[in-house]
Amino acid sequence: MARISVFGIGYVGVVSAACLARDGHQVIAVDVEPGKVEAINAGLSPIVENGLDALIAQVVGDGKLSATDDVQHAIDNSDVSFIAVGTPSAPDGSVGLTYVETACRNIGAAMAKKQGYHSVVIRSTIVPGSTEHTCIPALEAASGKIAGRDFGVGYYPEFLRESTAIEDYDDPGLIVFGALDQGTADILTAINIDLPCDIKVVDVRTAEMVKYTSNTWRAVKVTFANEIGNIAKAAGLDGQTVMEILCSDTKVNISSYFMRPGFAFGGSCLPKDVRALRHLAETQNTPAHLLNAVLEANEAQIRRAEAMVERTGAKKVGFVGISFKPGTDDLRESPLAELAARLIRNGVQVDVYDPYVHEAYANDNSAAGRGNDVIPDLKDRMTPDLDAMIHEAGAILVGNFYRDTLDTLEAAAKDRPVLDLTRMNRQKVSSGTYEGICW
Repeated sequence: MARISVFGIGYVGVVSAACLARDGHQVIAVDVEPGKVEAINAGLSPIVENGLDALIAQVVGDGKLSATDDVQHAIDNSDVSFIAVGTPSAPDGSVGLTYVETACRNIGAAMAKKQGYHSVVIRSTIVPGSTEHTCIPALEAASGKIAGRDFGVGYYPEFLRESTAIEDYDDPGLIVFGALDQGTADILTAINIDLPCDIKVVDVRTAEMVKYTSNTWRAVKVTFANEIGNIAKAAGLDGQTVMEILCSDTKVNISSYFMRPGFAFGGSCLPKDVRALRHLAETQNTPAHLLNAVLEANEAQIRRAEAMVERTGAKKVGFVGISFKPGTDDLRESPLAELAARLIRNGVQVDVYDPYVHEAYANDNSAAGRGNDVIPDLKDRMTPDLDAMIHEAGAILVGNFYRDTLDTLEAAAKDRPVLDLTRMNRQKVSSGTYEGICW
């Protein structure tokens, strides 16, 4: 079992401290407010949270949890410190790091007087780069020691919801952390190893970003539900019933399928249906802020890809995929077709390798090129020879993923620009002549 000090007896800090103590760890809670320290030591909860009063009374009575305002005492009597202080917004909307930086300086000063290795783990919500650019410099300056060598550093975000915090701690939907050193990673793994959830070990900046992504995604879901509710009400419908039915579909609507960063959406359904629902909202005098933003953001993703091509300076570009999704010859509102058309209008020669669209033309299907109303002479631009297209192109744009093209495209990326909108290889990130649109 670990010896842990928790800095900040706020919502996250006190729940974490109590649950860690219940699990058998020796925990010291640290705060500058005497009232919070006194409450903990008296076996009382300083906040209102379901089940927390009884839990604190139990772990304090068992001698597993105590509180203090003495930083040196806490550091000398623990092996790892969790920082769980607040990060309120700064006046300009940026994350406020004053409390985190102060905690780091106080901990660093105490570590300067301590013999032996100590780990510092940030649990406060901080934007990517904060641990690297704010926390570590403050710890190093105050301690005179080097992070990752003389002391450990990690970032371990929490995902506790008020009123269900203890339940969330015991049955988390997500555990993720990053650490500079193996010792800190081992401590965090040991603390979480018995919880019913996979542990995601990533770099520190990714862990910081996951926390913000999680909170923002929840905000987007609330906003979306409210917007649908507003439109439904204006149309004489019950928005909650609509959303309850939507959420009952875990195959498509509540799934990870559409949660993969990449290129714009298209096809015969999504673009027109977002536009139609937005128009319905307009006819009902109901603002549709999120629906407007969805269409604006989708258009911006096409412009982003266009700019990627322009930066290469290529006058001849080979497209791998032109249909709105792989495995079909359907070009209705394909963002790839729209992108190709824009490049053609700007004087770029575009050739296309797409086995499904090519097959439709080769078989003289009556619906060959179906949905294409933007690319001139599409049939003449099609080629069944990927190698030849690559050889003649100044840049290659990968719009749809076809597994049998992977080796050829990876080889091409060694000597010419390959612009990837679909992520042909999960391990590749933008580097050299290879550029991914979102990675």
